[in-house]
Amino acid sequence: MADFRTALAADAGAISEFLEARIVCDLHPPLAEAMRYAVVGGKALRGFYVMEGARLHGTDGALPVAAAIECVHAYSLVHDDLPAMDDDDMRRGRPTVHKAWDDATAILAGDALQSLAFELIGDAPASGAVRAALMASLARHAGVAGMVGGQAADIAAETAAVPFTLDQIMAMQAGKTGALLTWSCMAGAMMAEAETAPLKTYGDAVGLAFQIADDVLDVEGDAAAVGKAVGKDADAGKATFVSLMGLDGAKRRAKDLVDEACDALSSYGEAADTLRAAARFVIARSH
Repeated sequence: MADFRTALAADAGAISEFLEARIVCDLHPPLAEAMRYAVVGGKALRGFYVMEGARLHGTDGALPVAAAIECVHAYSLVHDDLPAMDDDDMRRGRPTVHKAWDDATAILAGDALQSLAFELIGDAPASGAVRAALMASLARHAGVAGMVGGQAADIAAETAAVPFTLDQIMAMQAGKTGALLTWSCMAGAMMAEAETAPLKTYGDAVGLAFQIADDVLDVEGDAAAVGKAVGKDADAGKATFVSLMGLDGAKRRAKDLVDEACDALSSYGEAADTLRAAARFVIARSH
């Protein structure tokens, strides 16, 4: 776990430094400030997965791609926090972007971060075919078939006449949370033009475990530690993994998924130990 935490911190620092230099807006500098605000303070777990997947395959030049996924993730959070969506005041222990600035700035900052992500992949030191494949796959995972579609389903769940079933929640979260995590896990192999199936299996399992852990934190977590409001799903009467499986059942399922994720890495041997530690971190985290 120590090696994983060291790698995670190092990658987060490198991504932050890279984005600090790349996020500029001469037309309206406050917009760049809001964009930088949105991308700092997180764990950069998705960016780490890109970097570690590249290291696993002996591939250099992953930093722009890792920064790209952090831009997409940050954009999704900025928009998700808006009053028309989840209406959250706190994110990562600080006021959300629309609270620190205003709704319009938050919308535009999210839009700009999404555009920047594809610009960064376009600048990555890889062949044109690899860059095109990364862009196309990220668009699919981030769009209506992935994150955006999952978010739309999540909003629909809030007003559904009948609470979602477990299968419906799993499908929704596979899009909303899992899609970007899975893409992050596959990106390093894609850059190396290597087989992506083991890392897709790993990413799918980790993504679902991540969301189950989030549902557990929504019940057990402390708002100050988590960095955002907790208990909102229960207050809204939404079906969650915890409400459908029970707290202990949800924890067991998350652990089983982590075991599945680690098993998927068997072909890499000890070289994938950092990724195994990352999977265990997903259900051990307190925020």
